[in-house]
Amino acid sequence: MDNRGHDGNKAQFRLDWVDVARGIGIIAVVIAHVWTRGGVRDAMYSFHMPLFFLLSGMLSRPHPIGPFSQRQIGSQMRPYAVFLTLLILIDQIVEPLKGGRPIFHQWPDDIVPILLGGFWLRGPYTIFWFVPCLMIARILFNAVLLRWPDILDRRWLLVMLPTIFFAYALGYWTEASPLGLLSVPMAIVLLWVGAIWPRVRWHNGMIVPLVLLALSGLAGIAPTLNMKVADYGWPLLSIGSAVATCLLLFRLSARIAPFAGPVAALGRASLVVMYLHVAVIHYGSPYLAKPWLLLLALALPFGLHALIRRSPVATRLFL
Repeated sequence: MDNRGHDGNKAQFRLDWVDVARGIGIIAVVIAHVWTRGGVRDAMYSFHMPLFFLLSGMLSRPHPIGPFSQRQIGSQMRPYAVFLTLLILIDQIVEPLKGGRPIFHQWPDDIVPILLGGFWLRGPYTIFWFVPCLMIARILFNAVLLRWPDILDRRWLLVMLPTIFFAYALGYWTEASPLGLLSVPMAIVLLWVGAIWPRVRWHNGMIVPLVLLALSGLAGIAPTLNMKVADYGWPLLSIGSAVATCLLLFRLSARIAPFAGPVAALGRASLVVMYLHVAVIHYGSPYLAKPWLLLLALALPFGLHALIRRSPVATRLFL
């Protein structure tokens, strides 16, 4: 009885630190979309999206390809479609009330860019590239993981080297990205790095090199990232800086997890915040100062998440 309770507490602690890391990540995402230029924006962009891919890789386990793929498509694309439809309907109402035109106002021609998603979704929909990109990357990563369950198998390296080269080549070639697919190769690399990290034994000697590498991105020495358009800054250095920042944040999250309940709660609501925060910023920016925008872009989706959780039907649709 006592041992089970102790193990349960440790498992809960592990879950809490992941939620804390997600919470830190989603705060960084919202900050980057409130402050759209300057050093604060660049610092957030230097790591905020890689954090979620790395976390997903850390939590990855091999699953049968068919059921896993079906589960991913169903559980990820249903909320994607519901939130996107909701925001399009809101835009059709709000913009005319402001004396403007909705972003999508040429029907039925606008159906094509809506279905393409990714690069073609701007304004309040700009973040919608992320979930399809993560979903496809996880499906492909799982297929390889099922074949080679040992993430340190040298065959992984033989696959990842051309994958990262392909990621950079695609970014140089085009910005067009249906459903965020342009960023899938780099997302797979980040999933792999994330899966490796739990196998690395931490020691304090890692802190200095990780901090120096992280600062190269946070301080703007290395060009920042924009994963949506596959802009990965300086080859290897910018993405390496992102990884270093995230690993340090994971370490910090584990340390503060017992005291960071509100941040963990925000992490559990990160999907709703991810989908809705840009719309809050988009419609509120002409009227509110940036600190208020930041507060509302976090608080309103967080409150909606709490309401959604009260309804099993809404939970199935939105979460």
